[in-house]
Amino acid sequence: MVDIPEIELIVIGGGPGGYGAAFHAADKGMKVTLIDAGKKPGGTCLHVGCIPSKALLHTAKLITDVHDATELGLHFDKPRIDVDGVRNYWIKIVNTLSNNLLAMCKSRNVEFVKARATFVDSHTIQLDNGTQHRFKHCILATGSSPARPPMLGLDSRRVMDSTGALQLEEIPKSLLVVGGGYIGLEMGYVYAALGSQVTVVELTPSLLPGADPDLVRPLKKRLDKLFHKILVNTKVVRLAEVDKGVQVMLEGEGVTEREQTFDRVLVAVGRTPNSKNLGLEKTKVRVERGFVQVNEQRQTDDEAIYAIGDVAGEPMLAHKATYEGKVAVEAILGEHAAFDVRAIPAVVFTDPEVAWCGLMEHEAKREGREVKTAIFPWAASGRAATLGRQEGLTKLVVDPESDSILGVGIVGIDAGELIGEGVLAVEMGASAGDLSLSMHPHPTLTETLMEAGELVHGNATHFMAKRRQAAPVKT
Repeated sequence: MVDIPEIELIVIGGGPGGYGAAFHAADKGMKVTLIDAGKKPGGTCLHVGCIPSKALLHTAKLITDVHDATELGLHFDKPRIDVDGVRNYWIKIVNTLSNNLLAMCKSRNVEFVKARATFVDSHTIQLDNGTQHRFKHCILATGSSPARPPMLGLDSRRVMDSTGALQLEEIPKSLLVVGGGYIGLEMGYVYAALGSQVTVVELTPSLLPGADPDLVRPLKKRLDKLFHKILVNTKVVRLAEVDKGVQVMLEGEGVTEREQTFDRVLVAVGRTPNSKNLGLEKTKVRVERGFVQVNEQRQTDDEAIYAIGDVAGEPMLAHKATYEGKVAVEAILGEHAAFDVRAIPAVVFTDPEVAWCGLMEHEAKREGREVKTAIFPWAASGRAATLGRQEGLTKLVVDPESDSILGVGIVGIDAGELIGEGVLAVEMGASAGDLSLSMHPHPTLTETLMEAGELVHGNATHFMAKRRQAAPVKT
């Protein structure tokens, strides 16, 4: 039997969690091999997820900004859309960033191997190129894939998942988006801005299920004008391909026509972890509901194998995966490390953006926890007024006894850029008083955080609170 040299650390999966872990380990002196099925590192996020979608969202916002400019006294001709040019823009960005990652692998002496890997045992993997590798430690970062329930499984080029939607094969006259979560609303916004008549169907009573209703309302109000229809409490019963498109049978609240035909359908009902066909049954790794089970150090039941990112549990967010990768590497090296965070930021990159972190009010109610809330409406923000975008709001969730900030929610333009201050406040255990006493520049949207802090204890400079806002929320 041929003796296979043992690699100190193998990372399976080249997304933000995987390459982040590989780079962190290499920086700490470990010998690392990074394995991914793609030609270049970056994973779903870079190649068919976060980055291309945000490039398209930027394009969409430019289009809607031109439309909104009429209220500022500016009038432009209707944009002429070069679909190939729009697509090539994000492809160029992806190529640049993925080439940079390859260069960083080389500069850090991380060996990058293009292959698919399966476990032979707790210390050996088999690659589809015919080679085997033994490892001392392994970090599993295989990510997730778009979910496709059986009733939405029509095999047709007219039925897209999020990956297919990014290709912009055409701008359909009509588009049905199945799912009112992050991906559905973001891609629905893109296609609506590009000229499609977009209908969104969501099974639950609200868009962005699980998000704070106070944050969802301003977004829905704007999307009601941009989209053709938004149907909640509604499900798709059947899809069938016909000559003119995809015939869809709908059932639920607000459905006036049970059978409707759309040029294209986008299925965006969530993602499933990539834990199948990896040979995990040949190890001690435990999998439940598709997710690899890990402890605070991201170690599985098999002491040599760690798991991070989407495959290791929700929320399925790139920055969570990157953070977990660092924790796993430090734990492998025997350092004091644990995934123990108070605030995982979430951002929906629609227009307006929705962002939040920490404990939100509806979650506190579900837990039976007493909290105090304060909402600063952007109608009282000078900066929001100058931008012509006063629909937003900033919300704080505060512990009524200690005054510490438990959660922050923001809806409005650039909410994703603002939420970082909220994350810092929650993680540092800052109080509402700390936030209100920290000088913020005027006029800026960041002031809304300071004034929300003021509202916790009474009135803000630019807004007089209603009494119920400053009172504890009884749960």
